[in-house]
Amino acid sequence: MDHYLLSLYNHVDSGSVKLEDIANQLMLSTKQTRRKLQQWQEEGWLSFQSGRGRGNTSTIQWKRNVEQEYEQLFLQYLRDDAIKEVSKLLLLDWSVETKQRLMMAFQAKFGFHQEDQDRLMIPRFYPFLTVHPQHAADIQSANLVANLYNRVVTLHADNTITPELAHTWEYNDTSLILYLRKDVAFHDGSIMKAEDVVDSFLRMKNDEHYAALWEPITMVTSPAPLIVKVEFPSGCTYVLQLLSLLTASIFKEINGRLLGTGGFYLAEDSPEKTVLCAFKQYFGHRPLLDTVEFIQVPREFQIVYQGAHESGEVDTFEVESDSGFGVVVMNPYRSSDMMRKEVREFIHSIIAQHRHELSEVNTRIRGNHEGCLIGLSESYTLEVRPKPKMSGPIKMRYVNYTSETSHWLKDKLEQAGIQVEMEEVTFHDAIYNPQIHLDTDLFIHGEIFELNQTFYYFFFLKNSFSPLHLLIERDEHLHRELEAYNQIPFEEWNAQHLKIEEYLKNESLCIPLYYVKRHIPFSINLMNIEIKHFGYVDLTKLWTKPRI
Repeated sequence: MDHYLLSLYNHVDSGSVKLEDIANQLMLSTKQTRRKLQQWQEEGWLSFQSGRGRGNTSTIQWKRNVEQEYEQLFLQYLRDDAIKEVSKLLLLDWSVETKQRLMMAFQAKFGFHQEDQDRLMIPRFYPFLTVHPQHAADIQSANLVANLYNRVVTLHADNTITPELAHTWEYNDTSLILYLRKDVAFHDGSIMKAEDVVDSFLRMKNDEHYAALWEPITMVTSPAPLIVKVEFPSGCTYVLQLLSLLTASIFKEINGRLLGTGGFYLAEDSPEKTVLCAFKQYFGHRPLLDTVEFIQVPREFQIVYQGAHESGEVDTFEVESDSGFGVVVMNPYRSSDMMRKEVREFIHSIIAQHRHELSEVNTRIRGNHEGCLIGLSESYTLEVRPKPKMSGPIKMRYVNYTSETSHWLKDKLEQAGIQVEMEEVTFHDAIYNPQIHLDTDLFIHGEIFELNQTFYYFFFLKNSFSPLHLLIERDEHLHRELEAYNQIPFEEWNAQHLKIEEYLKNESLCIPLYYVKRHIPFSINLMNIEIKHFGYVDLTKLWTKPRI
């Protein structure tokens, strides 16, 4: 299928037309457009009579219904189960009515397939950025990684720690000894050794993004088979919590391929499709699903987890998922008006005055008048400050997922007399190139903690993927407060969190903006739905009632 031909068919009717208008519609040069028109005429799609002279009117006459024939091809691909090809075709420039029909047909292919294998197909809007546990800084990639790898221990929401790849451990003020499970297999069938765990830890310790977290730890060794020793002569009160991080997952690399020990292994990963297959040698409980497929779909696609055999009228129920919070981060280190606290306080006061209106922008979000620590941060109010004199507009950057809230904030600030220049950056750059924030006055950042709020707030402050990292390393007060964590018992960390959060609010550096919830519809036939990693469903626990 030629996406240029479909676009032309849906935007240019038979009759008089200028060649320049066709070129603009197709976003091609006039030379490329003439070549395309000649090709389509030879293939019998249309006839084209060029006007004499530049800018003169030409004539186009359609001989075949392009969209109708393409729709039949689409449905044939769907019948042939060519899901990867079909998902790309959905992105073409269809008419509204046709696209709705195709999406309904495509939707019927999703959900749980119970044939010779149990297969769950999940629509996704964006490809996964990475499958590497130490690079998974976005929640979609993190959720995928959580199903491919394991950690030595698990940290739960209630602060308890349970064994995972380690079956037990011994801890004192200067060292931690981990005793590893026997006969744990990697996805290639090889058996995990203590050296694999040591190598994974050292990779994280030597990674620039996590080096500060690992600073108290001086040595990681294997004194005997299936034993790993972690040493920290000056103390490290959070060593077990550190090893529970997703980024501390255990893996090994063979010929450029990453291998984990998780319940699923990665069978395919492409821009159109990512496939997970159940790992039958998994040391835990084997997943009840055989495969999980993530298929690329347009943003308009309605995501419903349901069986492929079920009609569009299947009964569903909604599961509420915590999707985290949003903050406004202000940069006092750019050479601009944002260096002045009075400017930041004025913007802060405008945010505090209007954030209750955010649910009108998006029904999934509500204004956050407290902070980042749910159940701990206290509600606060802020009087409107007098508008300071400005030397010029402020610069705001945003990514796709913050577009709505960023434009809302721009409108509120401009209504208050602050000029704003907007610039969109890619999601990839926002995550992996934090230096771009140094040339920004303010931006909105969305964050979600995995399970344990107490440790993940510290991780949010400390790791260099965090948007606060570049501010914290330049602020001597914050730097000292972060160093104090190494001497504070983990059970007392929340008090330190609140001190730091209060400082960030008082200095108008990190302003709470919104909370966000998702309500995900599931078929009533899907069982054991457990929200676990970063607000996502735990795929290893999911199963469905078979048809009887």
